[in-house]
Amino acid sequence: MDRLRNKPLKRYTAGKISIAFIIVYIIFMGYGIFKPLPEEHLSYNSGFEPVPTAEVLFDYTYVDGSGTRQQDHEIFATVEQMIQEAEDFLVVDMFLFNDEYPSELAFPPLSSWLSEQLITKKTTDPDITIIAITDRINSFYGSRTPEHLSSLEEVGIELVWTDMRQMPDSNPIYSGLWRGFIQWFGTPEGGWLPSPFSSEAERVTVRSYLDLLNSKANHRKVILNERSGLVTSANAHDASANHSNVAFYIEGPLVQHLLDTETAVAEMSGSGGAFTGLETNVDHVEQIDASLQGKVVTEGAIKEEILKSIDEANGGTEIWLGLFYLSDRDVIERLKAAADRQASIRLILDANGEAFGHEKNGVPNRPVAYELEQHSSNIEVRWYNTLGEQYHTKMLYMTDGSTAIVNGGSANFTRRNLDDLNLETNLLFAASAEEPFMQSVDDYFNKLWASEQADYTNDFTEYEEGQTWKYWLYRIQERTGLSAF
Repeated sequence: MDRLRNKPLKRYTAGKISIAFIIVYIIFMGYGIFKPLPEEHLSYNSGFEPVPTAEVLFDYTYVDGSGTRQQDHEIFATVEQMIQEAEDFLVVDMFLFNDEYPSELAFPPLSSWLSEQLITKKTTDPDITIIAITDRINSFYGSRTPEHLSSLEEVGIELVWTDMRQMPDSNPIYSGLWRGFIQWFGTPEGGWLPSPFSSEAERVTVRSYLDLLNSKANHRKVILNERSGLVTSANAHDASANHSNVAFYIEGPLVQHLLDTETAVAEMSGSGGAFTGLETNVDHVEQIDASLQGKVVTEGAIKEEILKSIDEANGGTEIWLGLFYLSDRDVIERLKAAADRQASIRLILDANGEAFGHEKNGVPNRPVAYELEQHSSNIEVRWYNTLGEQYHTKMLYMTDGSTAIVNGGSANFTRRNLDDLNLETNLLFAASAEEPFMQSVDDYFNKLWASEQADYTNDFTEYEEGQTWKYWLYRIQERTGLSAF
């Protein structure tokens, strides 16, 4: 009899616990969705400043006429030069900064090369301040510190692990659970599970995998010293060393804005003191040529500028996009509207077919490209011709024949990258279409599109995919954040 009387009580208690669990989950999920940005210089728009010196840099990996893969890379040569020229400080903010990949593959040792460059600089000039900011994915969320990063600290370089808990959640369905019930346990070093990047790497913890599922990152790729800055789509990551990328090297007032936005990341991560006393020195630049104007834009401010630019397009306007990922619905709808206004739109996209030796299903770019091609004859798509590597560029170029703008950097054109969820940095440039900087970008896109010098790009039909299931998979993943893009 006592056992029978206790059953309703147990059910009542279990019901209360379940209700409490759901309430806590909803509270933390809502908190993650509506959480404000933690720092003033995030989602930042500097406003236009004169850019006395600017250069656009390209990393090409391409297929020549004989079908052989060739490379013409210049971005990290400029990074090396910036490191050597630094006198007061160096800041490196790099998303992927590791050497992990499947053991059956082989890549250039880009991560250790950059670490060695920084270590050599610090040991040669002990008084220089060097700060390396990176995402916690490079420690697999606290499971271990790779040797090439711990060696930075050993010589006095400040290593900042970005605290992405301070940012709103890109995957709130899962992150509500993680914030409410998992994060409090922390992540111990060590573990017994294999790394998802390499079976040869140190083992990792269950809690590291649980942290990974939050799917947000400090995705920036910025290098600056007291005189110059570089914003790029390229990672100092061995398995990314062969990718095709773009970078922008600048001198002038925008360098201070880059420093302010990097200080904000350090402050939100509890390391703001590392930036105390750092000052840029741009007085050496004679600002005799202000024909090129530029802005630093980060996070959601990048999207605002993209949409504003596309909204101004009409007949006689050319829009060029070179993208690793395109999935943001606002951008897609604005491109359709611009095509309806008779703007000419050309996209060069990665086919999303493989990554680091793993086959992918073509989402999001293939269903998005099909949607755009079906919408209007004013929209044309070509696929970058890859052989195992990725077309990793993230760049918008727009011209009406007399003026032009370029917007590029770290941000993929996805919800996660453009809606104040990841940390991102882009540079926006505006000038006459005849400006040499703009001509370099114009030549770049036309060269890839024509594919006369090499087999840079393939016809849209090469990866034309209109499957309904793949389209709705992309839409659900983009909307919920349950994706890798």
